[in-house]
Amino acid sequence: MRSAAATHRQETALPTPSELRQCLPVDEPLARQVDRHRQAVRNVLHGSDDRTLIVVGPCSIHDEVAALEYGEKLKALAEEVSDRFLIVMRAYLEKPRTTVGWKGLLYDPERTGTGDLNEGLLRSRRLLLNLAEMGLPLATEALSPFAMDYLGDLVSWTAIGARTTESQIHREMVSGLPMPAGFKNGTDGGISVAINAMKSGAHPHHHLGVSSNGAPVMVSTRGNPDTHLVLRGGRGLTNYD
Repeated sequence: MRSAAATHRQETALPTPSELRQCLPVDEPLARQVDRHRQAVRNVLHGSDDRTLIVVGPCSIHDEVAALEYGEKLKALAEEVSDRFLIVMRAYLEKPRTTVGWKGLLYDPERTGTGDLNEGLLRSRRLLLNLAEMGLPLATEALSPFAMDYLGDLVSWTAIGARTTESQIHREMVSGLPMPAGFKNGTDGGISVAINAMKSGAHPHHHLGVSSNGAPVMVSTRGNPDTHLVLRGGRGLTNYD
């Protein structure tokens, strides 16, 4: 007899983070570029670079060809204004949902509603590689901590959304990320949740995780010194003023 639980869950094998990175590797020059971009973001955040950091781009990417065309235009603009602005391209591959809806290129690349993470992981990493090879710093919103193991080596700035800022799992993840991470204030507009998240993300943690080879592990983090607040409004109002 099949258990009731078995009828409500189906498992599909995925590559490990290590396998995907080997399939679509980051070479040494590109890895150094990503490190430089991360440091450039840090310099702006800490005030040693007086340029303005601008994270700009589509709310989420559903068309890779259009994203690459946008990236080419943004790269040209970024070079033109580089004396005043540090431009980072949004390459958001996951969609946080209040209820239900399309979850993003990573989960459902063909937008059929059936989901295909195998295809989504491959296409998402290939897209990030192509954009990074243009010389663009890239930003994403980290919705699933597991996704960062597959894609995070190509990202220079990470956002934690209003719906997940209060999540202890996301705070623990941020404490081990190698790039600056911004916590958005809550959907009600209040900032206390995000301030607590910043403090937690800057602190060392020990937590459950998965290794790059897919094995369960205890992850020990040092804390992220580059957490900061992202004001995203709330209750239909802006609060960035």
